Parts: sequence; C-alpha cells; structure tokens
Amino acid sequence: MTNDIITTTPPAEEKARKKAAVRRFVLRQLVFELGLPLGCYYALRGAGVSPWAALLAGGLLAVPWIVHGMIRHRRVETMAVFTLVVLLVGSLMTLVTGDPRTLLVRDSWLAAVIGIWVLATVPTRNPFLLSAFRPMIVAKVGEDGYRQWRSRWTTEPDFRRHVRILSAVWGVVLTLDAGVRVVLALTVPVDAVPTASTAQWLVVLAGLILFHRRYVMTKGLEA
Repeated sequence: MTNDIITTTPPAEEKARKKAAVRRFVLRQLVFELGLPLGCYYALRGAGVSPWAALLAGGLLAVPWIVHGMIRHRRVETMAVFTLVVLLVGSLMTLVTGDPRTLLVRDSWLAAVIGIWVLATVPTRNPFLLSAFRPMIVAKVGEDGYRQWRSRWTTEPDFRRHVRILSAVWGVVLTLDAGVRVVLALTVPVDAVPTASTAQWLVVLAGLILFHRRYVMTKGLEA
C-alpha cells in the first residue's frame, strides 16, 4: 500500500504569490501604457522631431501592447478594443489637422468618453468593473477564480450594489479627470503637457486605487 502525499501551499505563501502577480500586472501596464509612450515622445523631441509627430508616435506605442494582450489571452477584451479604436481615430484626426494640441486634447476626450461609458454601464447587468478588472483578477487567482468571483453577481444583491457603486466612482473620477486634461492641453506649453498630464493621471490613479482597495476589502468584494 502506498501513501498519497498531498501538498498544499501555505496561506501566507499563497497570499504573497497573488500580491506579486498583481504587482507584475500593474508594472507592465505602467511601463507599456505610460513609460514607453512618454519616453518615446521626449526621445523624438530631443532628436528634433516635430511635437505632433512625436505625440503621434508615442500614442501609437500603446497599440502593439493592446493587440499583444488580446492575442496572448486569446480573448477580445471590450476595454482594449475600445481604447484601440479611439487611439487610431484620434491619431488619424491629428494627421488631418497637423496640430499637436489636437492630439493632446484627444487624450482628454478619450478619458471623457471612457468615463461616460463607464457611467452608462452602471445600471446594466455588466457594470464596468465586472469586465474591466478581469485581467487583474485572472493574474491574481486565475480564470477559475475570476469565474467564481463573477458568479457572485447572480447570487448576491449586496455584491451587485457595491460593484455598481464602485463602477460609478470610477466613471465620475475619469470624467472629471478629462476636464483637467483639457485645461492642461490648452494652457501648458506643448512639450510640458505629456509630463504634466502623466503626473496628474498618476496622482488620480493612485487615489482611485487606494479607494478601490479599501472599498473592496471593507465590502467583501475581494477575489
């Protein structure tokens, strides 16, 4: 007779693994969606490229990252497609106008459209958070964990209410952030706008994430 040895991961080790997975996911987002576009802009400006061309090239750097994510996960993410379409349309608009501030304001109306879209999903059966945070939850607990988390929508009224509230908060903040971006795009010197806008967004994002984490933990929304 042989004894089956069952090994389990200690809770502390499993928790650390999940946190590390989320940190890697967030780091990749910051590098590919903020760091590279901003670095590209200033590198091209330093090489004498015109502001509008540098802005266009920096913005388009996000496109391969979005497409790569969809191919890698073999899934079409609604948010990724939406962002991709707006980026491409905004870039084409800039090619037509040739005005660097048009591209800067494009980022503002992109944030505004996303914010309004998020708010529009709040009363539906698929609020923003149910799908937008799928990549982060999958990175933390895997596909099965995400499906279990999402299944709470059909069985727990409190879960539905809290997801809607949290989605509404994201929508309002994103919409207000768009207004600040417009002011920056129209008043700050063109070469300083990418840094100012990125710094402002990082502050807003940090505040949102802190609020989000606290709300998720206190309301039992963790995956």
